Amino acid sequence: MPSLNKVTVIGNVGNDPEMRFTPNGRPVTSFSVATNWMYTTPDGERKQETEWFNIVAWNKLAEQCNQFLGKGRLVYAEGRIHTRNWEGQDGQQHSRIEVIANRVIFLDRRQSGTLSEDKPEDTSPAEFVEPDDIPF
Repeated sequence: MPSLNKVTVIGNVGNDPEMRFTPNGRPVTSFSVATNWMYTTPDGERKQETEWFNIVAWNKLAEQCNQFLGKGRLVYAEGRIHTRNWEGQDGQQHSRIEVIANRVIFLDRRQSGTLSEDKPEDTSPAEFVEPDDIPF
């Protein structure tokens, strides 16, 4: 039976990316992205909710995200959802839901560009994309 695990997040980078290396030397970069949901209550009050996503990039994409992204940048991240489980130093089990990115696009004017894990030729700067131009 076919299945699909794909997520698209557009929002602002919440912290400067953090790059580290696995024991085998593979680069991995993680950063958070905030999305905002605006709605009106039945009483007519306007409210905003912020949802945070933990984004993880590997290999060349990790290096590029570490180099070009920074806190506050508007970004498009595409990938798959992964739940990571581990045991803490205190012996308790922990889990974290992450987006394993395979594509990242800069959406603000400071440094527009597309980064992709599976298509190295897409790593050159791309034309600027206005958030209003995104078809969804």
